[in-house]
Amino acid sequence: MTSQNEMSRTLGFIPVLSLVVGTILGTGVFLKAAIMSQYLGSSTWVLIAYVVAGLLSLAGALTYAEIGILFPRAGGEYIYLKEAFGEMPAYLYGWQRFWVSAPGTIAAYAVGTATFAAPIMNLEWLGGQKGFAIALILIFSALNCMNVQLNGRLQSFMTFLKVAMLFFIIGGVLFFATDGTNQNITASGSAFPGFSAFGAALLAALWAYDGWNNMPMVAGEIKNPSRNIPWALGLGVLGILGLYGVIHYCYFYALPFNEVLSANSKNNPAALPVAAKVAETFMGPSGILFLGIAMMFSAIGAMNGSILTNARVPYAMAKDGLFLPSLAKLHPKSQSPYMAIIVQAVLSVILALSGSFDQLTDYVVFASWIFYALVTASVFKFRKTMPLAPRPYKTLGYPVIPVVFLVLAVLLLVNTLWTSPQESMWGLVIIMVGAPVYYLQKRFSTATPSQAAAE
Repeated sequence: MTSQNEMSRTLGFIPVLSLVVGTILGTGVFLKAAIMSQYLGSSTWVLIAYVVAGLLSLAGALTYAEIGILFPRAGGEYIYLKEAFGEMPAYLYGWQRFWVSAPGTIAAYAVGTATFAAPIMNLEWLGGQKGFAIALILIFSALNCMNVQLNGRLQSFMTFLKVAMLFFIIGGVLFFATDGTNQNITASGSAFPGFSAFGAALLAALWAYDGWNNMPMVAGEIKNPSRNIPWALGLGVLGILGLYGVIHYCYFYALPFNEVLSANSKNNPAALPVAAKVAETFMGPSGILFLGIAMMFSAIGAMNGSILTNARVPYAMAKDGLFLPSLAKLHPKSQSPYMAIIVQAVLSVILALSGSFDQLTDYVVFASWIFYALVTASVFKFRKTMPLAPRPYKTLGYPVIPVVFLVLAVLLLVNTLWTSPQESMWGLVIIMVGAPVYYLQKRFSTATPSQAAAE
C-alpha cells in the first residue's frame, strides 16, 4: 500500500523508454545542424561531433543506471548527490534546476512549438506565439497533475509519432530525393577545425541529446526499477544516437553544404530549419507544412517529458525540509506532486514571457554538465561505501567508461568557459547564489524533513 506521501509505481518499461526517447528528442535534431556547420565548416566533422556527443551521453546514461538502481526514489540527481556528497551540492543542483534549468527548458520547448506553429496556424486568437506557448505549458502541466499513468501513455504515443516522422524523412530522402548532392558527404573539407570550434559544436550537439538524465527523476514511480531503469536508459540513448546519425547523414545527402550552413540558427533566425529544407526536396512546398507539424509534435513531447520529470526534484527537496513544505504534497487521487508542478508551470510562464531562451540554453547546458560530472563521479564513491548493496546492473566498462565521461566533461566545461565566458559565468552565478540561501534556510528553518513531508 502506498502512503499518502509516497508515489505509486505505475510506469512500465514502454512508458519509461518513451520518456527517455521523448525527452531527448525535442528541437535540436531539427535545428542544430546549421550552427554546428558554421562552427566546423565540414559535414564530416558535424557527423563526428554528433557521434561523440551521443557516445558521451551514452556513457553518462550507463553510469546513471547503476546509481538509479541503488536509489530508486523520486528526485534523481538530487538524491544521488545528497547520498554521495551531502546536502549542500544536492541543494545547489536543485536550486539551479528549480529556478532556471527546468522552467527554462519547458519554456523553450513551448516557445519552440509556437514558432513552428506560427507559419501553419492562426495563433492570434490565443494572443500570438507567446499566448500559444503559455497555453501549452498550462494544459500539459494540468495533464501531469491529473494522472501519471495516463501521462505515461500519452508520452509513449507522442514519442511514437516523433520517431515515425523522422523515419518518414529518412525514407523520403533515401528513396525520393534526386538532387544528387550526396557528394557533400565526402567533398567537404575534412581538416580538423580546432578544439575550440569542435567543443562549441559539441555543446550544441549535447543540447540535442539533453534529457537522458531526466528519467531517473521519476524512479520512485517506475515498476521493477532494477530492470527497467538500465534497459530504458541504455536502449533509449543508443537508439537516439543511431537515429541522429542517420538523419544528419540525410541532411547532407539531400542538400548542398551551403544550404545547411544558411539554414535557421541564431546567426540566421529568419531562415527555414534545415529539416524543412530537406523535406522540401522530396515533398515540394508541402514539406514545410509537414515539418512544421513534425517539429510541433517533437517539441510538445519533449516539453511534456520535462514537466513530468523535473517537478520531482523540488518534491524530493521539500520532503527533506530544504524547500517549501507545500511542494512535497501529492494529489490524493493521482499521486502526482501537483504543487511542485503548479509552481514549475508559473516559473515556466514567466520565462516564456521574457523570451530570453537562446542565452538561457547556453548557460543552462553548462551548469547542468557540472552536475552530470559530479553524479557520474559518485559511482566511484558508492562502490567503496556501499560494496555489498544489491546491483542487478553494474556500469558497463567500469571504471573506464565513467572515467572517460568525466575527462571529456571537464574538457567540455573548460572549453565552454574559454569560448563562451559570459554564458558560463552566468551559469556559475546562478549555482552559487543558492549557497547563502541554503545557509539562511538551514539557520532559520524549524521544520524537520519528516514534518515537511507530513504537511
